[in-house]
Amino acid sequence: MDTTFLKGMTVVETLAGSDRTRGVAELSRQLGFSKSNTHRLLQTLVALGYADTSEGRYWLTPKIWRLGVNVIERLDVRSLALVPIRSLADETHETVHLAILEGNEVTYLEKIDSPQPIRAYTRVGGRAPAYCVATGKAMLAFQSEACIASIANTLEKHTANTTVDPAGLAAELAKIREQGYAINLGEWRTGVGGVAAPIFGAHGDVVAAVGISGPVERLTENEIVKFASLVCSAAKTISTSLGASNR
Repeated sequence: MDTTFLKGMTVVETLAGSDRTRGVAELSRQLGFSKSNTHRLLQTLVALGYADTSEGRYWLTPKIWRLGVNVIERLDVRSLALVPIRSLADETHETVHLAILEGNEVTYLEKIDSPQPIRAYTRVGGRAPAYCVATGKAMLAFQSEACIASIANTLEKHTANTTVDPAGLAAELAKIREQGYAINLGEWRTGVGGVAAPIFGAHGDVVAAVGISGPVERLTENEIVKFASLVCSAAKTISTSLGASNR
């Protein structure tokens, strides 16, 4: 076990349980650490943005709270999404995904397989490049410019339909923000497409996305319009359950 990390977490937990700011000397006495060790740990937390200091006193910043919020929302979104995504699966007869954004990839939190013999194959815990799949693009569209620019520098071809032009990706994300849903037509796996919409949390940020996927032969223009409406409705239901305001 890494003793430095363990001591750092002990400091975090102690500060989190305090109802006032704390000094180096009193923390070192309480925790049994040397003053120099306690000071180094506190300064590391300050450098990382998890703590702040003034006149030798220390306290945790909201950054630590945001970590907890992210975890809670991730747990909540899966449980709250189960009924809406089951309804979406029944309505569309296609594979339904619930995904989150992690770096430049999506991770699938939940899925319901299509009953049809030809369907999209994925697995819970599986990952895919965010810019290549509908759920990923639905979430990317509402990220910061810096995040989008960073991902735009990593674009690579996976199929003949993959967008690798940063300007083209930016234009597509702008369209997604306007219409409220994203489309993938064989950009990650040849012949497999999808439609997805973002899920918003109580603070107005995108916390996940819900979408359907299936063979592009079944995703005709008319079907995409119909599925987009159903997917957006499911996403709105989940967002409302998470405390998001109407968008």
